[in-house]
Amino acid sequence: MPVARPEASDARVIAHVDMDCFYVQVEQRKQPELRGLPSAVVQYNEWQGGGLIAVSYEARKCGVKRSMRGDEAKAACPQIQLVQVPVARGKADLNLYRSAGSEVVSILAKSGKCERASIDEVYLDLTDAAESMLADAPPESLELIDEEVLKSHILGMNREDGDDFKESVRNWICREDADRRDKLLSCGIIIVAELRKQVLKETEFTCSAGIAHNKMLAKLASGMNKPAQQTVVPYAAVQELLSSLPIKKMKQLGGKLGTSLQTDLGVDTVGDLLQFSETKLQEHYGVNTGTWLWNIARGISGEEVQGRLLPKSHGSGKTFPGPRALKSLSTVQHWLNQLSEELSERLGSDLEQNKRIASTLTLHASAFRSKDSDSHKKFPSKSCPMRYGVTKIQEDAFNLFQAALREYMGSFGIKPQGNKLETWRITGLSVSASKIVDIPSGTSSIMRYFQSQPTVPSRSADGCVQGNVAMTASASEGCSEQRSTETQAAMPEVDTGVTYTLPNFENQDKDIDLVSEKDVVSCPSNEATDVSTQSESNKGTQTKRIGRKMNNSKEKNRGMPSIVDIFKNYNATPPSKQETQEDSTVSSASKRAKLSSSSHNSQVNQEVEESRETDWGYKTDEIDQSVFDELPVEIQRELRSFLRTNKQFNTGKSKGDGSTSSIAHYFPPLNR
Repeated sequence: MPVARPEASDARVIAHVDMDCFYVQVEQRKQPELRGLPSAVVQYNEWQGGGLIAVSYEARKCGVKRSMRGDEAKAACPQIQLVQVPVARGKADLNLYRSAGSEVVSILAKSGKCERASIDEVYLDLTDAAESMLADAPPESLELIDEEVLKSHILGMNREDGDDFKESVRNWICREDADRRDKLLSCGIIIVAELRKQVLKETEFTCSAGIAHNKMLAKLASGMNKPAQQTVVPYAAVQELLSSLPIKKMKQLGGKLGTSLQTDLGVDTVGDLLQFSETKLQEHYGVNTGTWLWNIARGISGEEVQGRLLPKSHGSGKTFPGPRALKSLSTVQHWLNQLSEELSERLGSDLEQNKRIASTLTLHASAFRSKDSDSHKKFPSKSCPMRYGVTKIQEDAFNLFQAALREYMGSFGIKPQGNKLETWRITGLSVSASKIVDIPSGTSSIMRYFQSQPTVPSRSADGCVQGNVAMTASASEGCSEQRSTETQAAMPEVDTGVTYTLPNFENQDKDIDLVSEKDVVSCPSNEATDVSTQSESNKGTQTKRIGRKMNNSKEKNRGMPSIVDIFKNYNATPPSKQETQEDSTVSSASKRAKLSSSSHNSQVNQEVEESRETDWGYKTDEIDQSVFDELPVEIQRELRSFLRTNKQFNTGKSKGDGSTSSIAHYFPPLNR
């Protein structure tokens, strides 16, 4: 079957830059005496010397592999130098390596669109830079070509026996009869070689690269010749690259889908997929997956470089293998607290440095039943809206775990047994923050319609960011309880009214998706908040006070009043014009006197009280009672009962004076 070839106009130049045994290089920069010696970086734990997370090329020559533990590595290579990862909160601290990766990204990002894929790998879209070079200084016009460029590995390059390798590379790059796609790749080869030299000069780190026309091929090429080399995949060499590539080596085919291709269709290499039509693959795996498999067999991928220099999520996790598995809720909570503390620190740093905020907290875990270690049924992941602040994240993470544990044990038909040790074991825990968006500057908040000054995301005293959170019904209920309690605590007892705290939603116009209801757990907070602290945190919110005073302790303890109680503060029948003027005069005088004694609320109260000087009326007959069907049953019952009673009262009264009212009479007008 012929291989599909995209048009020349679709040609792009994509590079995948991969740092060489990056963790080892970071440690070698700290300790230069390690350079040239077999060395490895080990995770934090003492069991069998710890797990290896990076191995130098010198140690690899001695037979050391990443799958080994420290003791195995020493047995294979007695002279190996093992460096332990920094430790914080009882687990590995990777901040040193993240910072070093950021150094590399800042250099590479100068050349074009840059996507940071992980701590030690980056995608670059060099199409614009390559086109500029092709227009201004095409490769065939260059008299001198850098030595690093001539070391490039070009797949499918014609080379006669005895030909000098570097001279063959030069001839391929400088071909005058090459098509536009290959000329753009030639420019990409030169650009990437220069970038790699710049990274080495400024950071002392070596890196390898793959250069192709899409991300998939560039990723495959970057690992073919390491360390400190680069590999190029022209269109003509795509089939050569993929024909013998094991199916499990292809991204997204290392799991169940790859296994299914092997067992169901007998596919062992990517090239084997060429024998199946697109329709046949769609029959087996669905329309989207079938088309995707048909495309990757031909080296076609439309995935774009995202232009993202910052990570799209933050996470903190730890494994507990073998006898170290967690056996009780108390130990799980301890480790969740540690992980949440690290996550909160990273979120705070991201917010401060990059003005970004996360909207979803997710808990992942791996577990098994203690009486059946082979029953590795998947432990469900759970999510809820993100609340900033260490204590809040810790609380929410533990609530998510408990909900997931109930579901997990329920799948075996067993109820969780609390802290009993014979029911379950946890072998891995992680918490992550996702759906991270920029806090926009200069955008209007919906709160602009309710107050005269614009609102901005604010922090409370415990570091919690108020607002900017996509709430589901269950989660918002739990969080609103806390805010309502805190607000009442901050109010003076003398004049306690019905208080509504309007949170800031500065960024609701951004892409913040709601979490599905089945995976969301309500996360109420029971923290006691100091009055002075809460008053400080409420600066970013507007408080509107409606209605009545609570005159006895029973009312104060009763919480939120009935909606009908709010209505009862207003006259059902609008006053006459003369009465309105008289009442307005008296009311204004008394309100001004009261305002003078309430200095801490003077500005807010003045706006509210002035707005009440205009009275509105209502017409009972104009109320559309079908709207009540959308309200809770209790409120429906109260409203209908109230309106029936009120309508009977007004019927006789309105016959004589002809006065009418509007439902708006119950509410003070907004300041417009």
